[in-house]
Amino acid sequence: MYIPRTIAPSFQKLQQSYTLIAVVGARQAGKTTFLKEQAKTRKSAYLLFDDPDVRNLFDADVKKFERQYLEGVGVAILDEVQYGKDAGIKLKYLFEQGKTLWLTSSSEILLGKDILSYLVGRVSVVKLYPFSLSEYLMAQDRKEVTPTILQRDIWEHALYGGYPKVVLTADIELKKTILRDLFETMILKDIAKTFSIEDSRTLEGCARYLALNNGAIFSYESAAKVLTISFATLKKYLDAMEKSYLITRIIPFYQNKNKEISKQPKVYFIDTGLRNIIANQFPPELDGKLFENYVLCELIKSGFLPKYWRTKGQAEVDFVLELNQKIIPLEVKLSTDDTIGKGLLSFIELYKPRRAFIVFYAGKESKKKISQCELTFVNVKRLIEELKKEN
Repeated sequence: MYIPRTIAPSFQKLQQSYTLIAVVGARQAGKTTFLKEQAKTRKSAYLLFDDPDVRNLFDADVKKFERQYLEGVGVAILDEVQYGKDAGIKLKYLFEQGKTLWLTSSSEILLGKDILSYLVGRVSVVKLYPFSLSEYLMAQDRKEVTPTILQRDIWEHALYGGYPKVVLTADIELKKTILRDLFETMILKDIAKTFSIEDSRTLEGCARYLALNNGAIFSYESAAKVLTISFATLKKYLDAMEKSYLITRIIPFYQNKNKEISKQPKVYFIDTGLRNIIANQFPPELDGKLFENYVLCELIKSGFLPKYWRTKGQAEVDFVLELNQKIIPLEVKLSTDDTIGKGLLSFIELYKPRRAFIVFYAGKESKKKISQCELTFVNVKRLIEELKKEN
């Protein structure tokens, strides 16, 4: 069962200008399925670089590789091409021969200086994440969504995440097994192997520490002490997990450096299902931090780059977006009774945004006016729709 992906229209537009497109994202997020669907109307070749025959010929002689696999092909999908030897210079050669290539990778190492730096200006990069809420609803074949149905779907989506195989599996225990296997594969292959990390047990412990502290302001010093590793090792682990699309770090928003605090990031997971399997927590009701992480996931999947805001006086706003020179604060709440937190009020008073949002899991949509700011209470689905209008 193929679920249409929201990146499809922009991907189709890119094909008009680029013969080389890279689709990057976490393992099993649906990159290969998506590209095979896009290639259905063309003569195509799918080449997996985990296959030693494919990789060895590419490594040994790119011209033989071209003759063997690409001759007469309209588009070639090169899956996990970063495992090929001297991939950058060889991809440049194939590009110059007029080949249409779609690349995939489960690591941002593809985007580094050894590979796509050879193709700056010639390649377009697209990120594909696990199913967003809108894609999840399509997978559930939701034609009409009532508030009750939406709340139940958000609960399940937040609990087990958006990986296609997980979403399309009905059995709860099987969902957990798929997530557990996926995490082990990411740790051992995408992270430990790709980034030359020998101590996979400590790496796994670091992921568990992050899962248990997701959404908190991250102290490198405290984390290194708890994990009994050096600052340099911790930084290497975080960089590797981020470049493998397991976690993301968001930085603070600040303009008034005298009032606003440190540059310490907050760490969240790209998929809340993976976070939950790592923490071994599948609560019967969403808690505040899990729902906050879920909202963050939806923002990132929709192309937004949120920051957070906190002052020395402990006033805090969960997320801040900067869109077209507009500042939009977002506060996340499990339920809403029309009350407004002091942090959000402080932000509105200081920055005078035109719009602000309180995003709820359970509640009713409403609006309030605070000075010149329109404050809207919305669910996650409506939030993304409203933000896309602003963008």
